[in-house]
Amino acid sequence: MFKFKAPSDKTLEIMSEVAKGNVRKDYEASCINKIKDLTNKDYAKMTSSGNNSIFIALSAVEGDIIVPDQGGWHGFKQIAKLLNKNVITVKTDLGLINTDYIDDLDIKKSSALIFTSFAGYAAEQDVESICRYCNDNGILTIEDASAGIGDSHNHLGRNSDIILASTGSPKIVNVGSGGFISTDDEEVFKKTALPQKLSKTTQIVCSGIDNELDSVEKNLEVSLNATDYVKKHIPDAIHINKRGLNVIIPHENAKSICWNLKKSLTTDKSGFITTCPNYNRVKQNAICIEIKNLDYSCLEKEHLDIIIDEVTCQL
Repeated sequence: MFKFKAPSDKTLEIMSEVAKGNVRKDYEASCINKIKDLTNKDYAKMTSSGNNSIFIALSAVEGDIIVPDQGGWHGFKQIAKLLNKNVITVKTDLGLINTDYIDDLDIKKSSALIFTSFAGYAAEQDVESICRYCNDNGILTIEDASAGIGDSHNHLGRNSDIILASTGSPKIVNVGSGGFISTDDEEVFKKTALPQKLSKTTQIVCSGIDNELDSVEKNLEVSLNATDYVKKHIPDAIHINKRGLNVIIPHENAKSICWNLKKSLTTDKSGFITTCPNYNRVKQNAICIEIKNLDYSCLEKEHLDIIIDEVTCQL
C-alpha cells in the first residue's frame, strides 16, 4: 500500500504547538517574507485557500479572463463567471500554451491570462515566453504556482505579474489549508480589499506553511525526478520530455484500466490514479498517474518500479 501525501511531522507539530498557544511568533509575517523572496515579488498576502487567491486576482482584472482549453483548473472559469467576467478560451497543445493561438483571439485591453505552472501537472509551461508575449501585448499574467513554487531550475512561479497558490493537500506546500498571492503591483491589493477580508487565514495555518516553505525546493525536485523516472519507463506518455508532477497516458480503454489500477495501487487515504477526459488534465481518454499525491517516502525507486510494472501490465 502506498501512502498519500500528508504534512510533515514537523509541520504538524508546529501547528499543534501554535494551536495550544505555546508559540508566540508572527508566522503570517514570516510566510509573507518567504513568499516574496520565492516569487521575487514586492507584495504578498496569505489567504484561506487557492480558490480565494484566484478570486482576489481575478477581482483585480478589468478586462477579459483568458483560460487554457485544458490543463488548467476548473476554478478559473467558475470564479471568473461568478465575478461576471467575460471568459475567453485559448487553444493549447494538450494544455501547453502556444502564444500563436492567443494572436487569433480578439482581446480587450486590461485582460489577463491565467494558467498553471504545469499544464495539467504533466508539463511545465514556457512561462518566460508566455510572459514576454503578454507583456508586449498588454495582457496581465496570473500564474497558479501551486506546483511551481520553489522551482530553482526554470524559475516557475517568479516571472508572471501575479503569482498565487494553494497550500492545501496534496500540494507541494502541503498544509491541508490556506494559500497565498503575490505581485509587484500594489494596486492589485488596493483594488481587492473586500475579497481579502473574506479570505483571512490563521496563525495555525501560517505556521504550517512557514515550515513547509523551508523544504519546498527540495520537495519539488524530488517529485519532479520521481515523475521523470516513471514517465520515461511507461510507453506513450504525453509530454515525455517535459518536467511534470504526473504521468498522463492516452488510451481508449482508460476507464477500465484506471479501475483495475485503483484496486492494485492502493493508498491509505485518497488515491493517485485518475481518469481523463478531465479539464484539469487533458480532454481525451487517458490514465493519469498522480505522482504529486504520494508521500515522499513512496518516491523511492522500489515504489516507483511497482507503479511502472502495474501500469505497463495493464496497457
